Amino acid sequence: MLLFVNKRTASERLDLSGSTLKKYRLQGDWIEGIHWVRINSRCVRYNLELIQDWLHNRGNPTAHLQAIETYQKSLLSNQQKSRR
Repeated sequence: MLLFVNKRTASERLDLSGSTLKKYRLQGDWIEGIHWVRINSRCVRYNLELIQDWLHNRGNPTAHLQAIETYQKSLLSNQQKSRR
């Protein structure tokens, strides 16, 4: 299940500080629209599943790219419309 969470929840569930979350965002380790989204200038949400996968597969970028592809295919915008 896709779950975007706020900074506090992400920090607790990932055992990372808020400043570490921000560092990964700003350094480009995490991709905007994939690992995190900006709701407005003061509100960011984190894709918990993909970040957990990124942490698990940091030494294997190919495996993480597969997780990203799977995520993108699961989006409603990428679903084929059924023809009736």
